Amino acid sequence: MARYTGPVCRLCRREGVKLMLKGERCMTSKCAFESRQETPGVHGAKRQRKLSDYGTQLREKQKARRIYGVLEKQFRKHYDEARRQTGATGERLLQILELRMDNLIYRMGFADSRKQARQLVRHGHFAINGHKTDIPSYIAKIGDTVTLVERSKEKTYFKVVADSIGKHDAPSWLTLDAKGLTGRVVRLPEHAEIDSLLETNLIVEYYSR
Repeated sequence: MARYTGPVCRLCRREGVKLMLKGERCMTSKCAFESRQETPGVHGAKRQRKLSDYGTQLREKQKARRIYGVLEKQFRKHYDEARRQTGATGERLLQILELRMDNLIYRMGFADSRKQARQLVRHGHFAINGHKTDIPSYIAKIGDTVTLVERSKEKTYFKVVADSIGKHDAPSWLTLDAKGLTGRVVRLPEHAEIDSLLETNLIVEYYSR
């Protein structure tokens, strides 16, 4: 599966905002974005031109892709699915991204970042409605239950997570059973509850050109 393997702090600098791609590290003094915020590249330190409407739309689309760790082909697939559904396309797109399996694991507190969550899913540590899955792009539905598979509970990593997950503040559209290490989607997330601060109308305008 294709994925971005370069330095993720470079992506934050390109978008001019912290994308929280390294989890808790992004909140410490070790975050490279704090000490080096200019746009990457040999001309990054120079004054940037004012973006055109197209450039603004492109940057917002790229920001969304990078926050959720989705490459262009998969992101366009999610957008097309959102466009087919009823309701505002931008809000539907955010809901689809939030309901991805890797994002659910991140939101439940099993991982510090979505990148780490994708790795955990690919290694087969989780099941959806009792069926093990290793597909990070799986889209959950209302009522779906995510559980840590039994054999993974004995691993050191998850023993550490089990001690701290009870203190994790999961979003209100998820219920989290810290003792049973399970989570359930109880409703669709609303735009105001998602902390990505994305202007989805710009993404819709980009693909509607």
